[in-house]
Amino acid sequence: MRRDVQTVAVLIDGGFFLKRYFSLVNPSRTHSPEEVAENLYNIALEHVRDNHLYRIFYYDCKPFDKRVHHPVSKKSLDFRKSALYSFKTAFFDALRRKRKIALRMGMLKDSKNWLLKPGLAKELVQGSVSVADLKEEDLHYELRQKGVDMKIGIDIALLAFKKLVTQIVLIGGDADFVPASKVARREGVDFILDPMWNNVDDSMIDHIDGLQSIIPLSRSANTPPSENRIP
Repeated sequence: MRRDVQTVAVLIDGGFFLKRYFSLVNPSRTHSPEEVAENLYNIALEHVRDNHLYRIFYYDCKPFDKRVHHPVSKKSLDFRKSALYSFKTAFFDALRRKRKIALRMGMLKDSKNWLLKPGLAKELVQGSVSVADLKEEDLHYELRQKGVDMKIGIDIALLAFKKLVTQIVLIGGDADFVPASKVARREGVDFILDPMWNNVDDSMIDHIDGLQSIIPLSRSANTPPSENRIP
């Protein structure tokens, strides 16, 4: 019997993907931006296989490029000179050169706030740590993504309403996408979630058509007890 060929769109939540990638595949973070981009592309294509690829949509934010002063060390920190800025700039450049990839960029909201490491505020209140004991690495600058989830939701709805695809694969793990997945399924779209071996909220499980993590794991990563695949 001849199998029906699907038209597939792969949507990738970039922040989620990179976090899981460096946790599961490359904990030592030795992979170059170009290697990560190539692996991302191959993971997306693995979801498509013998079907027709409509497009790969990648959602992220441009790296923060401002200069701030650290409240502890009083040093001026230029984020444009950070390793993260260099990595993401090269990573995005490598992605945009690949066929059938569309970058959907949100923005980082500058809160102008410094946050203490988890648990450190309690130690300060209890007196076990004093302000004078704080080190530069005890604080991090707060940045929040803006517009990324909204762009993903809008694209899912448009792909479904305009009948551009018959299957959507979402590489992500946020239950905020439940309304969009419900819309897609009501429009007859086969909706697959790839959580990259991450735990999935029950509210998301109820509104998808399949669950499939295909990213290879490094030997140093903990192998999941079973492949979370729903045919």
